[in-house]
Amino acid sequence: MVDAEDVRRLALALPHTVEIPSDGFDFRVADKGFVWSYPERVPGKPRVIRLDIAVLYVGDEAEKQALLLGEPDVFFTTPGYDGLPLVLLRLAQIDLGRLGELVTDAWRMRVPEALRGGVQGADA
Repeated sequence: MVDAEDVRRLALALPHTVEIPSDGFDFRVADKGFVWSYPERVPGKPRVIRLDIAVLYVGDEAEKQALLLGEPDVFFTTPGYDGLPLVLLRLAQIDLGRLGELVTDAWRMRVPEALRGGVQGADA
């Protein structure tokens, strides 16, 4: 089980990552978001920033569907994210190693090649 502080530590360990001020967490590289806290919107109620759920950039619809279908207890989506290469991640359902892989993969898909450096992980 991981939490928002684990997300913060892993994201900030990646080169050129910037944390955008928010009520939760919001990490970007080259002005492109790769992981942030879920801004839950329920009709008729104020938006709530969920620190137990991360929005994660996954690159494309095929990867999104693979994650959603393969691990529905970990990944989910909402209608507001339809058509976007983003999934929602239940932090309590994964371990630190898996979170590190997911955050690094998201970062690698967003970082320009010139800034990538020697970061290990999946190929972009």
